[in-house]
Amino acid sequence: MPPSLSTQTGVSAAIRPAKASFKAQMLQAREDAIVEAVNRLLAEKGFDLMTVDEVAAEVGIAKASLYKHFPSKEDLAAAAMVRVLARAKTLLASLPTDAAPIAQLKAVVRWMMRLQLAGEMPSLPSQNSSLRANLMANRAYLDGLLQVSDHIGGWIEAAQADGSLNPALPPILVLYTVYSRACDPVLEFMKTSGLFSDEETVEWVVSTCFDGLRK
Repeated sequence: MPPSLSTQTGVSAAIRPAKASFKAQMLQAREDAIVEAVNRLLAEKGFDLMTVDEVAAEVGIAKASLYKHFPSKEDLAAAAMVRVLARAKTLLASLPTDAAPIAQLKAVVRWMMRLQLAGEMPSLPSQNSSLRANLMANRAYLDGLLQVSDHIGGWIEAAQADGSLNPALPPILVLYTVYSRACDPVLEFMKTSGLFSDEETVEWVVSTCFDGLRK
């Protein structure tokens, strides 16, 4: 005999995730707005020039309210990087699994450069001890970076194995070369010139990255 409707309803209620309260939803919406503003300011100004006051003004909240979500400027930057890594993981999951490894790598590089050209790629300094310490202590950032790096690293090794990438190069060097496209100054120079479209620039930089400058 099938369970009664009341029994089914009770089971469903037991396993259904509790809906977040209105206050929790509002706090999450505010946090999302903060991270989006930070992402935009980091892309526009970089970490050193961005101020917490600017972030608060962008979101339209008091600096004291912002600090309730993120205690420091370094925490704000880490949150922006976690957001970018989450977007990267979504991209990686969306790529066709039957594509050649070199095609997967080029797709990742195109995505990074389009994000930079759209003003959505955070710019962080490579030498900043407090920021680095914060990132290294951020579990969400480290987990995201490891997942993305492992994914891309697998394609690098496969591309070297099939001959589409130079097998003599250390895979980690290739990985850093891929990541460096996310902050490639050539993109801004080409965009500022106004001579070429963003897509032309993206394709040319992809070509020089993977094929070099030789004819």
